[in-house]
Amino acid sequence: MEQVETLKTKDFVCVNQNRLIQLTRQLGDKDAADMVCRAMEELTTRLSQVHDHFQRDQLKDMRKCARSIVAIADQIGLETLTLVADDVLECIDAKDGVALAATHARLLRIGDRSLTELWELQGLPD
Repeated sequence: MEQVETLKTKDFVCVNQNRLIQLTRQLGDKDAADMVCRAMEELTTRLSQVHDHFQRDQLKDMRKCARSIVAIADQIGLETLTLVADDVLECIDAKDGVALAATHARLLRIGDRSLTELWELQGLPD
């Protein structure tokens, strides 16, 4: 009998704090915090939709959601999430199902970790 190995992922996320500082300077503390909260809510929704579209093999809709994730994540400085969502777009365009499955899974992990990291940076209450 062969032993099955479990691989542990070690994905790191990068939040561009300078982007958050820039938003605060442009919008003020309250408006910047409100904007970041709205963006986080939207990203949570889009990540869920991406997963649903992947499960249903709705690649056109999945691509649309991934494009939205790129734009929103970039706006609030979630650099790793931006890059991984862009990788998902490339896999869809290349019609590479195996790579798409892997990058989709990574997108969900990075999305979760990015939102958690941003939540902690913002000092938002649970």
